[in-house]
Amino acid sequence: MKSRPKIGEVGELAVPTDISHAVEFHGDGMPVVVSTPNIIQFLERTARHLLTPHLEADERSVGLEIDIRHLAPTPVGQTIHCRAQVISVDGSKVQFQIEARDAHEVIVRGLHKRAIIRTESFTRKVKSKGG
Repeated sequence: MKSRPKIGEVGELAVPTDISHAVEFHGDGMPVVVSTPNIIQFLERTARHLLTPHLEADERSVGLEIDIRHLAPTPVGQTIHCRAQVISVDGSKVQFQIEARDAHEVIVRGLHKRAIIRTESFTRKVKSKGG
């Protein structure tokens, strides 16, 4: 890392949603709402973007852990506002408090941990598995 993220540093991202973000069982008597896996993706992206300015050219961050509570549904078509705040840095691992809101309320809350990796060694590991 060229610089350590500071405790309390915040990243935010607004994500407009569309039908590609819907739960796959919509229409079966269920309204069209944004799926939990898609919200997790938005939150991970928010944390990843926060870390990017701190990384060397040959580094990236990858998700290690995520622990969330999905508190409320969000209809497709609304914008989801994501927030990731650094709460700890331990060597190459960074932990975030994460939250997502729609226009009405908090929809997801939890914790997320990312690791800083070197792209070359990560690529070598993936290739060793046939990737």
